[in-house]
Amino acid sequence: MVAAEVTEIRCKSLINRVNAPDFHFRWTINPYRGCRHACRYCYARSTHEFWGMDSGVDFDRQIFAKVNAPAVLRQELSRPKWCGEPIAIGTASDPYEPAEAQYALTRKILEVLVEFRNPASVTTKGTLVRRDMDVLRRLHETAGAQVVFSIGTIDETVWRQTEPGAPHPMARLEAMQYLVEHGVPAGVLAAPLLPGLSDSTASIDALVSAAAEHRAQFLSSNLLFLRPGSREWFMPLIRESYPHLAPGYARLYRSEHAPQDYTGAVLALVDDARLRWELPRMPSVKSLRPATLPGFADAATSQRGMPLAEPEPNAPTQLSLPLAA
Repeated sequence: MVAAEVTEIRCKSLINRVNAPDFHFRWTINPYRGCRHACRYCYARSTHEFWGMDSGVDFDRQIFAKVNAPAVLRQELSRPKWCGEPIAIGTASDPYEPAEAQYALTRKILEVLVEFRNPASVTTKGTLVRRDMDVLRRLHETAGAQVVFSIGTIDETVWRQTEPGAPHPMARLEAMQYLVEHGVPAGVLAAPLLPGLSDSTASIDALVSAAAEHRAQFLSSNLLFLRPGSREWFMPLIRESYPHLAPGYARLYRSEHAPQDYTGAVLALVDDARLRWELPRMPSVKSLRPATLPGFADAATSQRGMPLAEPEPNAPTQLSLPLAA
């Protein structure tokens, strides 16, 4: 775990509106700022710059806990204008950042959401989410809930280099399976897929098959994108640890996103694997519904682990923008 200093702060508001029509959620909550998972590519790193800190070491080691978050949330959900729309928890900082073991802010937030019967989705790399299985199940039964585990690869070397403070990918899959087996919808967001490191047919199929074998109920994916703040922290890792990939990254990431044809080719590989392993796409946060609706019981108890068709072994994949110089 990355050593860190946790500072207690008080927030004036907690629910944030997302003004982006293409997002699958409209409202977000982040109980913490900064994250000891220390993912080199994290798109939220620039948020620390708003406070006069750097997006590198400070983001990993200067953690802020919004200690009054549950009380503020109760006030906001009590307002007559609030319509009970689904909320995404953990869009800018992991809600199961190690500080959660001490502060339990995420758990208290979930308890408030149960009280108000307000649906929510949690995105995390943390395994501490297992602790909150009981409240997550109550939330799903009364309002609708899901837990999304962010896992971009199960490769040991890539994980250690790019997510040095995050739990092992297999530990995340085991936590996901635990939730599913106890009635909490959970699945995998295969993200970010890293060009040249985790975007091959073999790497993607290894991740998708492991997700299916651990009873994921859904799977979606995203390719790496590099915002200011994360670019300056991630690209040196590529130059130092994978110098043969550096020219390709420079070409792919002239802007924040890789070219559409390259991105589309990688995501198509994920869709092929997802269909072979009979995994549906991740539901939109906006579509969350209580567990009392038909179909949940079947989904929660379904057995997966056998693909529809065996993948062609070691099949070469030619993407439209190869990384090799």
